Amino acid sequence: MPRLSLALLFFLLSAASTADDLQIESIASGLEHPWSIAFLPDGRMLVTERAGRLRVIDADGQQLDNAISGVPEARVADQGGLMEVKLHPNFERNGWIYLSLAFTEPQGDGSAGTTRVVRGRIDGKHWVDNQIIFDAAPWRTQTVHYGGRMTFLDDHSLLISVGDGFDHREQAQKLDNHIGTIVRVHDDGRVPSDNPFVGKHCRQQNEEAWGEIFSYGHRNPQGLVFDVETGLIWSHEHGPSGGDELNLIKPGKNYGWPLATHGIDYSGARISPWKTRPDMVDPMIVWTPAIAPAGMSQYRGEMFPEWEGDLLIAGLVSRAIHRVRIDGETAEEVEILLDHLDRRLRDVQVGPDGALYVLTDEKKGEVLRVIP
Repeated sequence: MPRLSLALLFFLLSAASTADDLQIESIASGLEHPWSIAFLPDGRMLVTERAGRLRVIDADGQQLDNAISGVPEARVADQGGLMEVKLHPNFERNGWIYLSLAFTEPQGDGSAGTTRVVRGRIDGKHWVDNQIIFDAAPWRTQTVHYGGRMTFLDDHSLLISVGDGFDHREQAQKLDNHIGTIVRVHDDGRVPSDNPFVGKHCRQQNEEAWGEIFSYGHRNPQGLVFDVETGLIWSHEHGPSGGDELNLIKPGKNYGWPLATHGIDYSGARISPWKTRPDMVDPMIVWTPAIAPAGMSQYRGEMFPEWEGDLLIAGLVSRAIHRVRIDGETAEEVEILLDHLDRRLRDVQVGPDGALYVLTDEKKGEVLRVIP
């Protein structure tokens, strides 16, 4: 059964926060709803802005005069735009940078779009060698619930989260589309032959399963982490009204949405009579009220040795960083950080120096550096 993180627990943990012991400095500002951060080997940072820009920021916070030119145009509306940035594990040899974005055809009317992943390289101040790695199907008209988080596995295959598009939640239980799934592709977009549904036919649904699918039954997964030491995959996703989840992802498993959920509809109506089902995987942690989990990372560093291996989750609604202790295949929320800032937090990553780097989700957002 999942551990319920209820309002009382939220306030008790907030009171016990070590926020007063942390030093916080703003190292970059004026970013338009920054979404994701990644670190180059030379210490510079890549930061995406949801408005469609990719920025390069020096370690001291100095930005390039202009954003990187030539980045694929994103469908910027509501929750859509330029989303995650990830470096290939062999970046120093091949230079590949991966971007996820909400996409619509430039020559179209903009009424339909999808979650797209591309890769390219940066040459000076320009994006070059652009390649499409993945397009989620089918396309849809809604401009929310894109998913868009990515993580590389140890074989350099890529996991990509795809949301349910809000109005298509029933499709998350089907295997003939990408809605409400986590997919796995090779770093060049090919489908791995050892994916769980390659060549499989789903008798219950009388359909051919799509080979890219790694797991399904998700709502809007916004955090994705591969633990390089244990080989475990962790993901979190937004519930509706309540019912945000942290899940341990395993290939071929069904994570329930919308047939099993701890949340209710925004109208107050019940979505499903089940919170758990024997044929579906229960979440490890459930947050009610919702925290709106966003970026997630795993702490590996020397600045906070007591956090080693813990998950760090940025909260948009909770306006905090949630620290989750991992013990084998179990998880427990143990601390809430930075809640005194009272700011929407979009991403949290561990820098090469072991500090935390946090993005604030604002019209004039910032990169915050957090040290002991």
